[in-house]
Amino acid sequence: MNYQEAMEYLEGLNRYGCVPGLESIRELCARLHDPQEKLRFVHIAGTNGKGSILAYVSTILQTAGYKVGRYISPALSDYRERFQINGKMIPKNQFSLYLEQVKAAAEQMAAEGLPHPTQFEVDTAFAFLYFLDKKCDIVVLETGMGGLTDATNLIGTTICAVLTPVGMDHMAALGGSLEEIARQKAGIIKENCTVVTCGQKEEAMRVIRQEAEQRGCPLRIAEISGITNVKYGLTKQRFTYGRHKNLEITLAGQHQTANAALAVEVSEALLAAGFSIPDEALRRGLLETKWPGRFSVMGKNPLFVLDGAHNEDGAAALAQSVKFYFSHKKIIYIMGILADKEYDKIIRITAPYAEQVITVTPPRNPRALGGYELAQAVKEYHPSVTVADSLQESVEMACLLAGGDKNTVVIVFGSLSFLGEMINIIEHRDAIRRDSHGKSE
Repeated sequence: MNYQEAMEYLEGLNRYGCVPGLESIRELCARLHDPQEKLRFVHIAGTNGKGSILAYVSTILQTAGYKVGRYISPALSDYRERFQINGKMIPKNQFSLYLEQVKAAAEQMAAEGLPHPTQFEVDTAFAFLYFLDKKCDIVVLETGMGGLTDATNLIGTTICAVLTPVGMDHMAALGGSLEEIARQKAGIIKENCTVVTCGQKEEAMRVIRQEAEQRGCPLRIAEISGITNVKYGLTKQRFTYGRHKNLEITLAGQHQTANAALAVEVSEALLAAGFSIPDEALRRGLLETKWPGRFSVMGKNPLFVLDGAHNEDGAAALAQSVKFYFSHKKIIYIMGILADKEYDKIIRITAPYAEQVITVTPPRNPRALGGYELAQAVKEYHPSVTVADSLQESVEMACLLAGGDKNTVVIVFGSLSFLGEMINIIEHRDAIRRDSHGKSE
């Protein structure tokens, strides 16, 4: 199959939905000779911050000289972003090659009367196959949803199980209480691994401690109190954590120092497990980490900030950063949210900081909440809301409302699913402006 046929095949797998459980992925990987059993993993679960932690840890390991596989979801701009080695996504010709192998095994299962694997199960098996064939030293992967019954939890060779902040999200699938959700997330903890987490709410921390103790796993906790001498900024932030003085990161947002501290604890756990991670590799890895769509700053006049806040805790972190970095700025929101999220809570938390709200429908996503329905919900908390018919129109509206005012900031958030396209639109706008300025000179 060529690349276009490969993408059409994956698109067609959407009809199988999301099916929690390990039976199908176990059978699929068995038919591919269980590639996951020959790999080593850092496995990340949690409600918010999984992607940032993955980016920090994998960059640190790469800087230390390791060949690192990254398995992420969702992708922002290109489906192949899900499968990366040392930060480079899989080439198109290899993409089709590996998918053919997984497709043959999946179709054989269906022909024998077994359930056809879902898109996420196919992706996960694909990742294992690719990373093993390319001889990755270690794979850093995040769960899709939950942990215990997530397809990624097939793995048994986890070195570090990482739990980022656990909050209320995906309640229909994971449970209606923080304790139930934490139990699902902590399902990634395996015997003989190190558990690394951060300061959690009491109910979640209790569950994580219990799961670690039951499996005889050492537990490392990144304590917020250990973060000192913080200097915040939009392009660079500096902080000290424990014995590591004046660490620097380029990811913006107040919460990113806490994410980086968690990544430091993961690095210390890997060091104890026999990995060679010199302090300089840790320092340089943190500084060189890039992670688009997480309080990412783009453009100017107006300044655009893109963030994947899509649940209550993410909205709270975004609101805190908006208040901290832009307290004297005029704020315009562009919001696009999925219908299965608690969007009423997201709106309530973020609405007070905006002067104007523009709503959009995340394109090509069957779970998207319509821009009009979102606008009706926003009106309960904010009087100035407008619906844009497209992402392009939302950017044009925001620029018109900003009117060239250097004190205006446009915050784009609500779902990661449309941020990649927004990045492309904003970059294209900036390129046109640069060209026009060059010609006028």
